[in-house]
Amino acid sequence: MKQTLITEQKVFEELKKAIVETLRSDDAAIKPESSLIKDLGAESLDFLDINYRLEQTFGIKMARHFILEHIEEMFGEGSAIDEDGKLTEKAVTLLTMRYGNIYGDLSGGMDMDTVPTLITAGSMTQGVLDLLDTLPETCSKCSSAAWKTDDGIRIKCSSCNEFATFTNGDDLIKNWLTAIQQEKKIF
Repeated sequence: MKQTLITEQKVFEELKKAIVETLRSDDAAIKPESSLIKDLGAESLDFLDINYRLEQTFGIKMARHFILEHIEEMFGEGSAIDEDGKLTEKAVTLLTMRYGNIYGDLSGGMDMDTVPTLITAGSMTQGVLDLLDTLPETCSKCSSAAWKTDDGIRIKCSSCNEFATFTNGDDLIKNWLTAIQQEKKIF
């Protein structure tokens, strides 16, 4: 269910806080197009810290594995990354289908190690919004369909005050890839 309680702007503000706390970056330097690695100096462990902060803030569970790993797992070795560590055309097609142009300069034959540099504050914001959009129609505790947020960052049931539960990031990716596979659009 597409939720409208938490805005893109609010997610971006909370992401900026997480980045500032993790990387000690200047708040003003963080723009939607800022690469977390190239522009803000993030390293792989920093992503774990930022993700953890976002999970705590919004009550979500970010993906532990990047979509390329899920493609390889579901469709076989070499389906996303070839033997030379380069992105396949199929991987680029799937990434574009899933995320639109959010990662910008993707192309087949691109070195896999450059892909993380394409992750921007904007793409991370969209990732959080995608998870928040898995808000169930009704509360799992009382079956009410009345959601609210008191603070603009945590969604809860207005009937019983139970916090909403969302699909976790890895399952969200797997569900999407399964749907693509069943539609036989790519593999």
